[in-house]
Amino acid sequence: MPNPTAFITGASRGIGKAIALALADKGFDVAISARTVNPGESRENTLSVHKSDMRPVPGSLTETSREIESRGVKCLVLPMDLLDQASVGAAGQAILERWGGVDVLVHNGRYIGPGVMDTFMDTPTDAYAKFVEAHCVAPIVLTKMLLPGMLERGRGAVLTTTSNAAYEPPAGPAGKGGWGLGYAVGKAAGHPLAWVLHAEFKDRGIRTYNVQPGFVATERNHMVAKDVARHLDGRAAGRHRRRGGLPADQRGRRAPLRRGDPGPGVLPGAQPLSLVEIAPRRHVPNARRSPSPRRRWRRRWRGRGCAW
Repeated sequence: MPNPTAFITGASRGIGKAIALALADKGFDVAISARTVNPGESRENTLSVHKSDMRPVPGSLTETSREIESRGVKCLVLPMDLLDQASVGAAGQAILERWGGVDVLVHNGRYIGPGVMDTFMDTPTDAYAKFVEAHCVAPIVLTKMLLPGMLERGRGAVLTTTSNAAYEPPAGPAGKGGWGLGYAVGKAAGHPLAWVLHAEFKDRGIRTYNVQPGFVATERNHMVAKDVARHLDGRAAGRHRRRGGLPADQRGRRAPLRRGDPGPGVLPGAQPLSLVEIAPRRHVPNARRSPSPRRRWRRRWRGRGCAW
């Protein structure tokens, strides 16, 4: 009996790679796509218009493929750019020709560029079309190509890696607890695909999901956290220089990330961020103490007209 098959976009690193390896562990033959084919490839990875970032990000399709095949299953490597419909269509066609389709399709790839962490006035207008192309149009193209085979077999699953940015207001501006409108537009554009497919094909064996993984310590996020750490360290050191230096008990101290730390539940293959060299805890923005259960209970009843 042949192995079940899956296709994961954005699988050179991070969540996509973790999903691909998890499916390989379950006996799936896995097709993977991304732009980075070989380790060390350099391309623009900035999240903002305010700076360029050409640093290579750890991870590649070659490395993911090697790890998949080490588990005794097949791997199909498909270089693909979500902004290039020709490459998207070529990847889908290659799967149809080699495997005849897949049983599981995971839309995990995303657009990286200005607008992810830019404020409204700083986000280039042409960035919005790129977010929609990568998060909405490319998944639609792949799904239209691979869904007919699932329907013919009477089974299949389509998943989208989503974000709370698709359906929640940000806690603050981009870079200060929130995200750029471009990122939110992209995630929101891709969110309805699972709903519509469920409404139309749930009675024909098709399962669809939006998966919201929360903050995950991926290779890219690890780099971003280090950049933030250096920024915070610089600001804290400047304050303390003006005040006569760091207190003796804070010199050389490492502090864990206060918010967004994934802890032991991080996806397999991702790098933990539990300890990152950052400024002392009292200098970490938004590091407020969580209210006690009693305080939360009082707030709840205060909202119902009770006085304390």
